[in-house]
Amino acid sequence: MPTVRPYRHRSARRTLLCSAAALTLPLLLTGCGDDAGATSGEDGTARAYGSEDVVSSVAEVPSIAALVPAKIRDGGTLRVGSGIGVPPVAFSPEGGGPPRGVDIDVSEAAARVLGLEVDRKHVSGASLITGLEAGRYDVGTANLSVTEERKQVLDFVLYVTDGAGFAVREDDPLKKVGDLSQLCGKKVGTGVGSTFETDLRAAADECAAAGKKPLTVLTYPDAAGHFLALRQKHVDVLMTTSSVLRYAAEEQPGLRYVNELDRKNVGLALKKGSGLAEPLAQAVNHLIDDGTYARILKKWNLEAAAVPVSAVNPPATP
Repeated sequence: MPTVRPYRHRSARRTLLCSAAALTLPLLLTGCGDDAGATSGEDGTARAYGSEDVVSSVAEVPSIAALVPAKIRDGGTLRVGSGIGVPPVAFSPEGGGPPRGVDIDVSEAAARVLGLEVDRKHVSGASLITGLEAGRYDVGTANLSVTEERKQVLDFVLYVTDGAGFAVREDDPLKKVGDLSQLCGKKVGTGVGSTFETDLRAAADECAAAGKKPLTVLTYPDAAGHFLALRQKHVDVLMTTSSVLRYAAEEQPGLRYVNELDRKNVGLALKKGSGLAEPLAQAVNHLIDDGTYARILKKWNLEAAAVPVSAVNPPATP
């Protein structure tokens, strides 16, 4: 394993904390009314979004469970720190109850394969990363994209892909963003401290250097701020994870999903060298092989996010 220089470690950790924090803030689906997060069943009655049970039938696989480090296996519990914020990734239902989302289902199903019960804690981005490093959590879920810098401080188990997505008001003429240079002259909203902010500010510099109209970057601490800013015309375009924007466009009147760029691998995060990464990857692969994984993604309308096989510390891009 290559030596990690101290300044590089601190930089990677700062990037990780900011990105996780930006993804774990609450989402208010403004304009959706009291039925936000619900869909209609075949009989026309309302049912909670993503309420189907596709996990409880998953059984332990002894050959994979035997690979779990003894300390965790003997305790019988997988301590999961989860950022709870936005559907369909992970969110708290409006009517109360346990969190839902693809992160919740995948981690719960994988734990069942490993013969473990989940002890889930709702944590902020900063607490999640420090908790993993300190050993307070065995696994962290926060829709974290895999980067080479992040792999210096954490291990990752691949479970989905996600991209940088764009959304506009329904009447906006923008049809596709093929490159961030197309956003020159526009006001773009994104999450404060996110990797999207970094990319947009770099693009803004390029717009200025090329003598084009300025790209104005406006940041918000939560997704509610994003969508309100777009609705009130404070920004022209939103840029954040495509899975979140696709869902929001289905739920919020007047919002249109445009497209995505730069799809990346997303991983379950673990303390570096914990010994849990390989059995967890095997558990995810078992879910892929037996069809549970496909059922989970279908439940959350995330079939496009599927990976053919899980892996430990995959490359940054698919």
